Amino acid sequence: MSHHDVYAIGNALVDSEYAVSDAQLMAAGVEKRHMTLIDAARRTELLSHVYGLPTRRTGGGSAGNTVVAVAQLGGKAFYSCRVADDELGEFYTQDLLSHGVATNLTHTRAPEGQTGSCMVMVTPDAERSMSTFLGATAEIDATALQPLDIAKSKVYYMEGYLAASPTGLDAAIKGRVIAREAGVALATTLSDMTMINFCRAGLDAMVGTPETGTLDYLFCNEEEAQVWCGSQDLTQICQQLSHQARVVCLTRSAKGCVVIEGTQRTEVPAVPVNAVDTNGAGDMFAGAFLYAVTHGHSHAQAALLANQCAGRVVSQVGNRLSQSAVNQLKTEFERQLMA
Repeated sequence: MSHHDVYAIGNALVDSEYAVSDAQLMAAGVEKRHMTLIDAARRTELLSHVYGLPTRRTGGGSAGNTVVAVAQLGGKAFYSCRVADDELGEFYTQDLLSHGVATNLTHTRAPEGQTGSCMVMVTPDAERSMSTFLGATAEIDATALQPLDIAKSKVYYMEGYLAASPTGLDAAIKGRVIAREAGVALATTLSDMTMINFCRAGLDAMVGTPETGTLDYLFCNEEEAQVWCGSQDLTQICQQLSHQARVVCLTRSAKGCVVIEGTQRTEVPAVPVNAVDTNGAGDMFAGAFLYAVTHGHSHAQAALLANQCAGRVVSQVGNRLSQSAVNQLKTEFERQLMA
């Protein structure tokens, strides 16, 4: 019997979100719509640009958001990550536990240093631009893995951003081997165009080959898929992606998503929303989809729930939904299935 629906490994980051104008974003020298890795000095510089602006602090990290979504919907999730022995590290640990997510952080003592953080600047067009200081999470390694928990999970999910960390990538791949030997489904996300452009080899290792085992689930948005495949033709992209995983979820913002299974393509429409902040939408989509498929729903039904949850995320400020919002979405979804 599985202990966890989803076991994930990824970065532990505390998000600080700021509403800025395009002019402020340009003045800060932040690349729009993408994630950029920064060092401590650059983080201090960026903080000077947003000094005095209202901010909100939340637990973050792409896969961290995904497992929280799984848990909020009623699933069982485990998160392997790395924080430092500081206030942010304690905040992050307690945030996971408060959402019912099991974690290796309760089994190991955090090292000295600084916990990773992400400055998220949101412009009026709802686009999020992220500047990430990895801190302690840059050194996540295989000691973060809990092999018995991996082997007793339904899905092993690797955060694509780990492709930027040699030790993180090694840990993700070692967990992948454990999962495959135990017959656990494999999943990952392409995460961001920056990862594809500069860390392609690491992402290739996560995606796998016929020899190492291909993925069961792959998540990406249309822009990432275009860069990954070197094409803007949707038919060609779907054909290429179909060889990467048993099931591919290609999200297309307001156009909904395409679920690719071999030669079969299922288009699932999005819910019309007024987008104000896209931060966390892809993470929520993956979490809702994986929750649904691990609870007996079809891939089309899972994509329907995922679109609805992601749509709610982009219609608010912040990377995660409240529990009450998730409960409402789940109830609406169940009613739709009964109709």
